[in-house]
Amino acid sequence: MCSKAFSQRSNLITHQRTHSGDCPYTCNVCNSAFSFQSTLINHERVHSGERPFPCNVCNKTFSLQTSLVRHQRVHYGERPFTCDLCNKAFSQKTNLISQQRVHSGERPYSCNMCNKAFSLLTNLINYQRLHSGERPFTCYVCNKAFRQRSTLIIHQSAHSGECPYTCNVYNKAFVQRSTLITHQRTHSGERPYTCNVFNKAFSYRPRRIIHQCTHSGEWPYSCNVCNKAFSHKSSLIRHQCILNGDRL
Repeated sequence: MCSKAFSQRSNLITHQRTHSGDCPYTCNVCNSAFSFQSTLINHERVHSGERPFPCNVCNKTFSLQTSLVRHQRVHYGERPFTCDLCNKAFSQKTNLISQQRVHSGERPYSCNMCNKAFSLLTNLINYQRLHSGERPFTCYVCNKAFRQRSTLIIHQSAHSGECPYTCNVYNKAFVQRSTLITHQRTHSGERPYTCNVFNKAFSYRPRRIIHQCTHSGEWPYSCNVCNKAFSHKSSLIRHQCILNGDRL
């Protein structure tokens, strides 16, 4: 199919599954199927909560070795992926790809239900779970389920009290690295997100998105009960609390 050569027949057979779509390995908990046994083993850790790869700097543990490698770049300040258009450097290749698509405007992944387009496949997969209601990531402490693995990790930190990302200015600690980066901009004054209408700059990407709604008139957040639309997600949440009779 692709003429790629292998030294072992078993490696060829495994590779051919990427072409055939064959998924012979099935999870005995949720019946998800995988082409490779190693992928199944990694998936099963979602159910078991096993995290066999510890960081030798802060002892945080990970279910995947690749996740450990990406995490350790936080400690070492390593940013091996550089955009050739703006020279901005990243610790993860997916972040570089996302940045390059900011320049190109490319959004190659479209939802087959509403045609909304995304620059990253992971963003599309997460978004489609809004349609399907799928929540494949379950907390092993309280069994609460989530659409995204990252949300599960943040939730589990509430049980452990772990805050592994610390500001080097006055030692404030955070659950997420992205929150630390945003916080550090209060010290540096950095505002990397710029409005494409009149160049107003923001330190936090969601604030730029909210601001741009004032130019476009877009109301992207809709109530699934009465279809009322809002420009801010926080306004939608407040509206839904009122409908549900929850205290604000």
